Amino acid sequence: MKFTDGLWMVREGYEIHFPHMVYDVDVTEDALTLYAPTRDIVHRGATLNCPLITIKLTAPEENVIRIQTWHHQGGVDKFPKFAVKDQNLAFQLDKNEEEIIFSNGSLQAKIQKQPFKLEIYDENRKLTSMDAKSFAWITGPNDSTYMRGQHVLTVGEQLYGLGERFTAYVKNGQSVDIWNEDGGTSSEQSYKNVPFYLSNRGYGIFVNHPEKVSYELGSETVSKSQFSVKGEYLDYYIINGPSPKEVVSRYTDLTGKPALPPAWSFGLWLSTSFTTDYDEETVNHFVDGMAERGIPLSVFHFDCFWMKGFEWSNFIWDKENFPDPEGMLKRLKDKGLKICVWINPYIAQKSILFEEGAKNGYLLKKPNGDIWQWDLWQAGMGVVDFTNPEACKWFTDKLKVLMDMGVDSFKTDFGERIPTDVVYYDGSDPEKMHNYYAYLYNKVVFDLLKEERGEKEAVVFARSATTGGQEFPVHWGGDCDSTYEAMAESLRGGLSLTTSGFGYWSHDIGGFENTATPDVFKRWTAFGLLSSHSRFHGSTSYRVPWNFDEEAVDVARHFAKLKNRLMPYLYGSAVENNKTGVPVMRSMLLEFPEDPACEPLDRQYMLGDSILVAPIFNEDGMASYYLPKGKWTHLLSGEVVAGGSWRKEHYDYLSLPLFVKPNTILPIGANDSIPDYHYAKDITFRIYELEDGQEASVNIPNIAGEVIGTFKATRSGQDITIETDLQETYSINIVGVTSIQSISSGDWNKDETGVKITPESAATQLTIKL
Repeated sequence: MKFTDGLWMVREGYEIHFPHMVYDVDVTEDALTLYAPTRDIVHRGATLNCPLITIKLTAPEENVIRIQTWHHQGGVDKFPKFAVKDQNLAFQLDKNEEEIIFSNGSLQAKIQKQPFKLEIYDENRKLTSMDAKSFAWITGPNDSTYMRGQHVLTVGEQLYGLGERFTAYVKNGQSVDIWNEDGGTSSEQSYKNVPFYLSNRGYGIFVNHPEKVSYELGSETVSKSQFSVKGEYLDYYIINGPSPKEVVSRYTDLTGKPALPPAWSFGLWLSTSFTTDYDEETVNHFVDGMAERGIPLSVFHFDCFWMKGFEWSNFIWDKENFPDPEGMLKRLKDKGLKICVWINPYIAQKSILFEEGAKNGYLLKKPNGDIWQWDLWQAGMGVVDFTNPEACKWFTDKLKVLMDMGVDSFKTDFGERIPTDVVYYDGSDPEKMHNYYAYLYNKVVFDLLKEERGEKEAVVFARSATTGGQEFPVHWGGDCDSTYEAMAESLRGGLSLTTSGFGYWSHDIGGFENTATPDVFKRWTAFGLLSSHSRFHGSTSYRVPWNFDEEAVDVARHFAKLKNRLMPYLYGSAVENNKTGVPVMRSMLLEFPEDPACEPLDRQYMLGDSILVAPIFNEDGMASYYLPKGKWTHLLSGEVVAGGSWRKEHYDYLSLPLFVKPNTILPIGANDSIPDYHYAKDITFRIYELEDGQEASVNIPNIAGEVIGTFKATRSGQDITIETDLQETYSINIVGVTSIQSISSGDWNKDETGVKITPESAATQLTIKL
């Protein structure tokens, strides 16, 4: 929200009050509190009739400083609140007549007493600063009040994140309101709003408010990042890295690590699409058609019309199209598939559940006691009140019936259009609940899946989210058009989301609205199957590849099989995400923060820490992408190219820029038909451009997410020493090597991709002399 009129003036109707000096200090075991009047106190009488801003600093976890500021502290405590894991650590304090230094780890807040100034350092490196006018209590029209924070944007500083945003990946120059809305992927609105941003200077700021937070990022004042909330209180965290990945990791320490999705969820999902006509015969035609064409399929998804129109959600199969749902699901599961069905938290008036929900107080009410209803989406629909424990049980009991039939996962759609003129069962503030509702909704469903299927089998396909929602994967990008422009904006949204602490992201392959050309569909298929999760889904037309052309079938088969073979690597990245919070699908900035050329890149990404993917966004098949320094190897062709520059070249539909960074060990699985298999059995380790003096290692998980072995390679001159604790036989492929002088154990032979070594047994150590 903007409060000023250019550099000199304040907008009409507003007054800005800011701390002039630190008048008094209170130090306790767990906090430093500053009392800062909004004018200079030059004599005792100046303390009269003067607003006072209270500023409190604490240490919630190592290398994080929490800043809370108040004008008036007597307001009613409102909820919900984000579930932030605050450890309340001890801190170090140094002070003199002019300055106070608050230290937590390598992160320091240096406070100048008069005039007020606050600077944030990582040891001796300044990260950001706040001048005298940065903290502010602002009065506005109709007795409205606001609290504002501002941080200086240094020259070259760029900001990222704030949830899934489809606008430019670099957020400088943007005005952003943290407010969940159902606006598609082609607008400034977002389904997933997260009040956290990351700076390329190696710090992040998390504003701990679930209600609307308004950001002006180098927009109202071009040298400042600004955030404001209504009321008399502002609470935020400054998170040090110093690397971007460490910032994201610490942010998820505070707000929750993503759960580990089941391995089967990484395979290809196929949907009925939205408004298309379908019944069991249609479903079997699709499923059997994929099998006949050799396209591996893991999950079949039933979209909205598995239930009868005008009755969403009633959680009852439409008997006209699905007369034997239990038998149908069993027949599909006998084909090796998992089952997902669409749900949302809205109950149409025609639904059999509406009267029951209204009678028992399970639906949101207006202040006068009426059920809140409207006709947008479903006629007369109400909204489930997830602050009512009985409503949660009622809702999940309906879903449990479906799980007993054989449903494995739920597409938790909607959850953004949550009204604010309502009363919640537990007294929650409707403004704070608008975004937070998505968290409760997905938590309720995710917890049911954990309870019924086990912790390591739970996965949703969610559209709405806010802070903490990363704990309940997976999320997809919402309603996009079927164009290259929509494909690019989807990727921007995904990269912004994963920079905001979300580990996994998917999108509707080929686009949702309208129908893609065969060209767009094939390029999007490659992109989709090189995302963390992959789903064919559309609105008014089916998304089976043969509806586009026969080459689309080849593309789907090729990349689906490739993804399954990459599962030892991808699932290893997922296990790491569960521990660290570093996303599986990540921007170039996160992996290469020292390379300034990577800072603005939003048309390519890293899949895990070692594979670079650059989707193609034009009908000419021309790829334009950047490789950081080093020798990069194309995963499919084996071509080695020097990085440190931009490249432009043509690719056919069965390829795209897909490069492995140097000093990488890439584990390749032996099974291309399913994503969940014994990854260590007959595994191949490809060693890419291991440099002299370098060591590389990779952990191999099982499908339960447990690390069952580590493979390490160290190069010294012409010798590569291999160490592993794997109990399975394995192959080693030193990509690009054409001759070996000797090997300490096992047999070896050349193949078309270099030299392949096959140990006679599970050799734990060997040396290869090149």
